[in-house]
Order: sequence, then C-alpha cells, then structure tokens
Amino acid sequence: MPQLTRRRLIEMSGAAAATVASGLATSAGPARAAGSRTLTIGYVTPQTGPLAAFGETDTFVINAVRKVLAGGVAIGGTRYPVDIVVKDSQSSSNRAGEVAADLILKQKVDLMLVASTPETTNPVSDQCELNGVPCISTVAPWQPWFFTRNGDPKKGFEWTYHFFWGLEDIIAVFTGMWPHVSTNKTVGGLYPNDGDGNAWGDPKLGFPGPLAAKGYKLVDPGRYQDLTTDFSAQIAAFKKGDVQILTGVPIPPDFKTFWTQAAQQGFKPKVASVGKALLFPSAVEAIGPSALDLSSEVWWTPNHPFHSSLTHQSCAELAAAYERTGKQWTQPLGFAHALLEVAVDVLKRSHDVDKKETIRDAIAETKLDTIVGHIAWTGAPVKNVAKTPLVGGQWIKGKKYPFDLIVVENVTAPNIPAQGTLKPIA
Repeated sequence: MPQLTRRRLIEMSGAAAATVASGLATSAGPARAAGSRTLTIGYVTPQTGPLAAFGETDTFVINAVRKVLAGGVAIGGTRYPVDIVVKDSQSSSNRAGEVAADLILKQKVDLMLVASTPETTNPVSDQCELNGVPCISTVAPWQPWFFTRNGDPKKGFEWTYHFFWGLEDIIAVFTGMWPHVSTNKTVGGLYPNDGDGNAWGDPKLGFPGPLAAKGYKLVDPGRYQDLTTDFSAQIAAFKKGDVQILTGVPIPPDFKTFWTQAAQQGFKPKVASVGKALLFPSAVEAIGPSALDLSSEVWWTPNHPFHSSLTHQSCAELAAAYERTGKQWTQPLGFAHALLEVAVDVLKRSHDVDKKETIRDAIAETKLDTIVGHIAWTGAPVKNVAKTPLVGGQWIKGKKYPFDLIVVENVTAPNIPAQGTLKPIA
C-alpha cells in the first residue's frame, strides 16, 4: 500500500489540519513545535490471499485516519508527526511473523497493530512479546489468541493486548438463535485444522461442552485442512447423523466449496450458523442465491449505537462514508477504525514516547468509548483481553445490494437493537 510522505501529509492538511490538530491537543495546553522524530505505527493485516476479505476496508480506514493525523499528535505539549506503515500478511502465519519482525527491527515501530484471525494476530503478537514492543490486536476470538500462545491467566502477557469477543459469546449467540427454528437439536461441526477451528472444536474451550449442557448433540467428523477441495466425508457424516443445524468456522472459499457440494449431495440443514466465512458481503455474494438465510456472528453494523472517539462519526455515518466508495459496508470496517482509535488515544497518553514501557502502560490503562463500544483492559476475562459485544445475524434479500445482514439475536448485548428473528433456510 503506498505510504504518504510527511511533506504530502502537510500539503494535505492546510487550514483544516490546524483545526484537527487543535482537537488532538492534550490537556497540557496548546502543543509546542513539532517533535524531533516521527512516531511509527506498524499495521499488519491480510490484504491478499484467502483471508483478504478481513482486510478489505483497511485502505479506506487508514487513509481517513492519515488525514485526521495530518497535523500530528500532541503528547506532553509537543506535537509529533505520525506514520502508519502497512504490511500484508498474505493470509500466511509465516509471512505475518516475517513482516512483524521487519517492522520491529528495521522500521523501529513505536506501536504495533494487527488484525484478523489467529493466523495473523498470533505470530505478530509473539514477535512483539519477544522483542518488547507494545502491540494491540483484534478480530480474533480471545481464547485462540491467548491460550494458543501459551498464555497463563495468572500472569498474562507483558507487551501484547487484545480486544474482541470470546467463544463464550458466540456460543451464547448461536444457541440463542437456534430455538427460533424447530430442529432435532443435532449440530454438525465444520472445523478446520487452524487456530479458530481447533479452538471451536476444543472439548474444554469450545462448543462441545456448552452444546451438550443445552441438550444438543454434536456431530464432529474431525479437522480438515484449509483450502480442501472435497468435503464428501464431512457431508456423509452429517447426513448419517441427521444433522439439522450446521456450525463451524471455515475460511470463505472453503465454505463456498462445502455448501456447493452439500447441495449436490443432498445435505440440507434447516439452520447454518457459520463463523468467519459468512461475515462479508463479498463472500456471501460469491456463494450465490443459496446464501439466502445463512446466519453468522455479528461484531459490528451501521445500527450499533456507538461513535468514533477520533472522528465523532456514528456507526451509520462511518458505513455510509465507506459505501460512497461503491462497496457495501462490511464488519471489519468498525474494528479497523477502532484499532486506530485506540492507537491514537494510547499515544496521546504515553507521556514519554521514547520509552516503550510508557506506551505499553498507556494501553493497559485504556478506558475509551469507540466505534465498536467501550474498550478497557480490566483484568477480565484475563489480564490482556478487553471484551467487545457480539450479536447474531442472518443474510436476507437485499434492497440496495444483493444481500443484507440483519441482527436477529442480541441476548449478550441487548443495547444493540434486533431487527428480526432467525428464520429457517428456505
């Protein structure tokens, strides 16, 4: 992604930047002359590859925030220019770790940001923990981010902090939706052999225990590799088990393959509540008409009742601004924006940006209302995790676009309005 030079940022700012800069000044009063160095934020997300839908909104968000930060950030009375350096993980864990190391060792980033699935967040977080660099991550359930990295709830991590929801939330949302449709309570689990799939299918951390406690029977045919081209074994197991509810966490291209083969082989569940693969309009449109009535978790929508601390936009205003690019709003939009909100807030409170410990401590002390809700690391559920709300949604026939995502379950976040109830797949 092209980077804006400092000169170009200054040229873009003009009088408007002066106004924005005034708004970014700290309580210490008007900022003095610009700092002697530029603060560098590293940003790692999947821009290409099978996870690219997660990073679809990044360019829009980062360009908008660059304009807001054209006048720099005031810290302790001194204003510092800010450079955001974006790296593409290419949907590869190895690549994510490599570019994170490059940002740390060569770019000398002051703060690392990373988003989108454990395959991206975990290797970047590990590099930051290893090298003593403050890091904020999001868009991965907290359990695979924390426990897969051998996190100890009694100790936590020193340099890496995460905000998102957890498996307990998605289990509550899905089991809150499903009773609206009459089924035999037999659930098929489509779990890949990756960070999310192993966490969702884990007997202790994932779905099996809570489903059994609620009277559901789980049919789990075992893990499969990402980018599998033949799901006949899984489909046969689901048919044999009389599965009427499908769940799982495949990547988008894998679910498209599975769903096409399921129709060909006569597997037709009444409900399909699938994480990851059904989050994005582009992924749903790629499936075609048979995507109607599929359901998923919902992290963020234009109807969420929150505002940006950075631009003061509502969720609806942020989505509308994005749709002026010609694309339909998509859930990562809110979290990409919130990640930058938290980063700016942290830098403003860091006091001495030449000491990475002060940036780390400012992360831990965050108490910020963002476009995705309130973010604060309070020590619960574990030291380094801040929870954000989660609801459930269903894809229906769209008005302006082929499909619309509506909220149909808000049991874990009643402040987010529901727009309907779950309907069976037609």
